[in-house]
Amino acid sequence: MDLGLTGKRALVLSSSRGLGRGVASALATEGANVLMTARSADRLNAAAAEISAKGPGRAHAFVADLTRDVEAIYQEAVRVLGGVDILVANTGGPPARMALGVKPEEWVPQFEAMVLPVFRIAGLVLDGMRERGWGRIVTVASSGVIQPIPNLAMSNTLRSSIVGWSKTLATEVASQGITVNMVLPGRIETDRTGELDAANAKAQGKTIEEIAEAARASIPAARYGRVEEFADMVCFLASERASYVTGSMIRVDGGAVRSV
Repeated sequence: MDLGLTGKRALVLSSSRGLGRGVASALATEGANVLMTARSADRLNAAAAEISAKGPGRAHAFVADLTRDVEAIYQEAVRVLGGVDILVANTGGPPARMALGVKPEEWVPQFEAMVLPVFRIAGLVLDGMRERGWGRIVTVASSGVIQPIPNLAMSNTLRSSIVGWSKTLATEVASQGITVNMVLPGRIETDRTGELDAANAKAQGKTIEEIAEAARASIPAARYGRVEEFADMVCFLASERASYVTGSMIRVDGGAVRSV
């Protein structure tokens, strides 16, 4: 299937590793040119160089902090790509906490790091998308917005605020050729998943392998997902082929969420 991504211009946030890097790589493999962002210069530059070397799309790196550099990120995307056809809004996750363990002063900084940048960067890229009559906004969230994940109270709460925004925006721009969707990863094999397993192991007095084994046993697919499997779904939603899919939340979780 030709996804129609050749020559498209994609901005992928927080993409030096994990899901963001996987998405950037998949889009470039399909022929899109990508601007990748992250705070870690060495890791980001290495990732972009590796992706560009494989091609056919080119990957560019821009070191930036989402809490303060949103405007600069957008301007760099315009400079190196000429505009943004596809926005993949990926942000880092907050520390693991139980609901009663979150300090009042923690909420605002995490909102400003995880949520506000998504709203702001989308506002910047939408004008160009409207002018061209084509655009894709895909936000990476978590399966916790449907089935709250224990010990991830801040993630469950703050990412849920993006759900209402994304659905509302989708209805406002659908007639202009722009789709707005969310992709909800379950347990995908990434550094972040390893960090969460370690935090849960410490909290429960168990080994990391015991935590991971229990997690795999709770997933109908009986394993953690691969980054490539997640990235393929994002690529589809960013493509010409997904032009009638908008306002949706797509789970990539191996069947872990039990709701219908």
